[in-house]
Amino acid sequence: MDGTAYDRIAEWYDETFRPSLHAAEADALERFLGRGAGRCLDLGCGTGAAAPVLEALGWSVVGVDRSERLLDIARAKGYDVVAASADALPFGDASFDAAVSVWTHTDIDEFGAALSETARVLWPAAPFVYVGGHPCFVGPHSRFVGAEGVPVLLPGYRRCERYQDGPAISPDGLRAKVGAVHLPLGPFLQAFPDAGFRIERFEELEGDQREYPYIVALLCRR
Repeated sequence: MDGTAYDRIAEWYDETFRPSLHAAEADALERFLGRGAGRCLDLGCGTGAAAPVLEALGWSVVGVDRSERLLDIARAKGYDVVAASADALPFGDASFDAAVSVWTHTDIDEFGAALSETARVLWPAAPFVYVGGHPCFVGPHSRFVGAEGVPVLLPGYRRCERYQDGPAISPDGLRAKVGAVHLPLGPFLQAFPDAGFRIERFEELEGDQREYPYIVALLCRR
């Protein structure tokens, strides 16, 4: 997607919508990635919400994002970040010891290409942890406000498409502001092996014990 969509809402995104990772997301990164001392790519880093968790685990974090304004905020926090497209990373082959990405498949139009680039810049057998929206319950087909209660499912689950409005979209939420991409669960999961990753672990995160999950986490290896 065009990073300027996030440029327009950067302060709101950092201060109100995403000041830090949710507890379930941070827990997944800690459990799936673990401690390390090498370079870790944070793909789609935004304003750096994942960086404190990764740095606490010992990793040297390099963030990448397309939004210049989000990166300005991340730099002001002292994070090492680079402006680049996820499908054309400005790094050499096998230049990272690990990688993470949080809630990016709903933003990146060519998610498979971004995964292939991530695989390219990782050492063989290096871990890649992905955390993002549950494709079955997050999208234009699912009215799941605040991820509370039971989602109301609507037509359109199987369509791979970019969206910004519709009966399931909150008019005041992030997706109404910047849009999103929907991938059904099958194409979403298949994108990882297609890019050269081996999926070792997959979880529907429980977090605060909601009746229906809205976040998934995967541990893959190059």
